[in-house]
Amino acid sequence: MPGSQYKMTVTKRHHSLYSLTDSSSAGAGLEDEEADGPPRLTPLQKLTADMCKDDKTIKDLMIGRRVGFYKVRGEIGSGTFSRVKLAFHALTKDKVALKILDKTRLDSQSQRLLSKEISSMECLQHPNVVCLYEVVETPSRLYLVLEYAGGGDLFNQIFTQGKLSDNASKVTFAQILSAIKYLHNNSIIHRDLKAENVLISCSGCVKVADFGFSTRLSNCNDTLDTFCGSPPYAAPELFRDECYLGPPVDVWAMGVLLFFMVTGTMPFRAETMGKLRRCILECAYTVPPWVPGPCQRLIKGILKAVPAERYAVDQMLGCDWLLPVEFPWSLVPPEPASPQQSLLDSEREDLEEEVRSSLEELGFSAAHRWNDVPKGSRSPVTGVYRILLRRAQRRRGSDSPPVVRGMVRDPRREGLRAYRGLRHTSKFCVLS
Repeated sequence: MPGSQYKMTVTKRHHSLYSLTDSSSAGAGLEDEEADGPPRLTPLQKLTADMCKDDKTIKDLMIGRRVGFYKVRGEIGSGTFSRVKLAFHALTKDKVALKILDKTRLDSQSQRLLSKEISSMECLQHPNVVCLYEVVETPSRLYLVLEYAGGGDLFNQIFTQGKLSDNASKVTFAQILSAIKYLHNNSIIHRDLKAENVLISCSGCVKVADFGFSTRLSNCNDTLDTFCGSPPYAAPELFRDECYLGPPVDVWAMGVLLFFMVTGTMPFRAETMGKLRRCILECAYTVPPWVPGPCQRLIKGILKAVPAERYAVDQMLGCDWLLPVEFPWSLVPPEPASPQQSLLDSEREDLEEEVRSSLEELGFSAAHRWNDVPKGSRSPVTGVYRILLRRAQRRRGSDSPPVVRGMVRDPRREGLRAYRGLRHTSKFCVLS
């Protein structure tokens, strides 16, 4: 029966969800509860009871209007092997994006890419990266429950409204740069960075999405050999049919994105794939003269045919064009024993306490959380936890976009300017 995995056993004893354990407090007061009438159900108990016994809820589960704890609504996007629908969590009422994949249409290569996507997203927690809440699997379908960004994607924004202003470009690009720096620091290469995969929340916060072509490196000098992503964003080395290093490929795609943001057009355009390949290999593009000088220098520093000559992420962060941008959080992790780290630890404890309290109000016990830890994202308990955590983080300003101040020389970032004359050096590789 649909929903049987959420079945709540109704016996003389009071059981927790999934029959994890007997409630220690239920037995002592059971006689009093029976005397006073039926015990009051928690939101979780009521939901799981409905999923097992309520005819309408069971029908919704059977026809796909419900998936696990999520109420499914209209379609908001689609891809080659997937559709994306808007959904609501039945307990928290938060909006989520539900990526639906038909397992019968996935060949072995697609299954490997999907496995990499889930593996990459499992370990990512950053304001500018779409969060994976939960994975729900049925015999025929796989559902990825993702953070919802209600502002659409960057491509459609520019397609309908035209190029971004200089300040809007700075704010948007700085957030993409923040996300890629975080990914690279965690040994993850995106490999499909493009305007369609840059989402925008209702508050204006940028979210890098779609990790279907991402890969995690085990060694900083590992080379890759698969052509991934969209050809207009592909780096020259991808067209040479040779092994390549991951970080410079993401850096090149950021250069194409920046050009698109400030001009409203693509730097490399051609009628055929062969002509496009030749344009990219020859690095044949022209920056319009009306683009501000500091932005022109940044674009030209990124879009270089030789990977070793491209700006590194830290060089981009220290460029003149981005100096006026101030983030609501630090891009550089604090020292372990610093007062700033102590403050962060204290804030993290407050967050955890707030999330624990919210879980308990919904009816999730410590036993639920402990027993579902090994399941990772394939647990409804994990899904609720991550949704509540993101909600608490947003209340503390995690989704606040950066702001552009006057041309203020920040001594904390001034040191990064020294990187501008260096060759490509990053945590991943040293090229010479």
